[in-house]
Amino acid sequence: MTSAIEIDTMLTNISQQLQAKLAQQQITHPKMIGIHTGGVWVADYLHQQLNLNSKLGYLDISFYRDDFTKIGINPSVKPSQLPFTVEDQHIILVDDVLYTGRTIRAALNEIFDYGRPASVLLVVLAERNGRELPIQADIIGHSWQLSKHQQIKITGPKPLKLEILTNN
Repeated sequence: MTSAIEIDTMLTNISQQLQAKLAQQQITHPKMIGIHTGGVWVADYLHQQLNLNSKLGYLDISFYRDDFTKIGINPSVKPSQLPFTVEDQHIILVDDVLYTGRTIRAALNEIFDYGRPASVLLVVLAERNGRELPIQADIIGHSWQLSKHQQIKITGPKPLKLEILTNN
């Protein structure tokens, strides 16, 4: 069983919340990084909406995962690209789904290998129950309490779609 969710409104709300948060914290030139793959799709949309003048950065955290030895190499590993310096920059880190927190932990480890940012603001399209690490997003498009038989699936990039899948 699948259930499709309209995400245009979620993306617009995230963009507005992000603009307000940046203004509140007086951050004028943030750098944005999307986590492959779905996080890059969401980040691309937000990057355009915020009209940021620096290029969008991309992370593939495959080699930074703590379960790397269990899952092995993903056949679609992409290189990370950070076209800016991280040191003392305000970073907006974007992912599609926050679940256990392990992807975000891996992304932070990789970012810190490039330098020490002034701050990191975490933005996620969707959040679900199941946190294993104490990681919390600053801006969330939508939160779900799902059963162990359900998962969130993002497809894209155009059109960007979110589905709740139920495995029987």
